Amino acid sequence: MNISRELKKQEAVKRMKSWGIFPETIKQFERDNLISESVPPFGACFWIEGERLEKIKAFEERCNALVYFVVRSHTEFGIMDCYLYVGDHEEEGEMDNADIKNGMQLCYVYNETNPDMSEFGSVGLVQTCAAGLKRIW
Repeated sequence: MNISRELKKQEAVKRMKSWGIFPETIKQFERDNLISESVPPFGACFWIEGERLEKIKAFEERCNALVYFVVRSHTEFGIMDCYLYVGDHEEEGEMDNADIKNGMQLCYVYNETNPDMSEFGSVGLVQTCAAGLKRIW
């Protein structure tokens, strides 16, 4: 299936609003295609640039997906970047939105410390005091 980038972007904006992400961050994504990340300890949002952005673009191309937000966390397994994305399977959207209501999301977790340990999986997320997101499991 090939869902257009514009439809994926509309869904991404809807999900960002559901998560309660900082409104200006949503506008920057919607207007300028800027992907932001939420970083510890307070979950403040910053744009992703350079080599990290190139890795996201490679993931998007490989999986025909649209990454709309990244949640960075520091774990015993390394520095993890959870790529929140809209995929190319429309039927997954309903399940993804239900998961958001339950504080979780299927994402691609890129392990920056050990890239070979990167994988798809569900993570638990909560909104931070800075209107970003924090991984809790």
